[in-house]
Amino acid sequence: MHAATFAAVFIALYVAHSVGDHWVQTSCQSADKGRPGWVGRLAGARHVATLTLTKLVVLIPAAALLGLHLSVLGVVAGLGVDAVTHWWADRRSTLAWLAKVTGKAEFYRLGAPRAGHDDNPHIGTGAYALDLLCTNVVAGCAR
Repeated sequence: MHAATFAAVFIALYVAHSVGDHWVQTSCQSADKGRPGWVGRLAGARHVATLTLTKLVVLIPAAALLGLHLSVLGVVAGLGVDAVTHWWADRRSTLAWLAKVTGKAEFYRLGAPRAGHDDNPHIGTGAYALDLLCTNVVAGCAR
């Protein structure tokens, strides 16, 4: 894959990820995807399905407009791996485990709400940053 193709695909998927995570994802999916059991699993699956569709809706016109030569197999494989890793990370306990075993548990908790306190005036948390990085690096390899 040429560097320019990689960069264009990465940018398209990064933008689509932001749209899918913040505009397309429903409040119910956001609230439930980290819950234990089938409620959380299914909410996560619904979120990942709409997120993946959002990525396709952005990637296909971008590739056509820029004249990118992407293989169907590459796009399916890249978005498939992206979907699985995003679902895995959004289960929350799994990403928290990864942060713990890699020495990033403190960063994972950075900015998280604390009982009785509303001291996080921004949307970003360590968990959010680790989620974003975990899924977007993989997605940029779609070709």
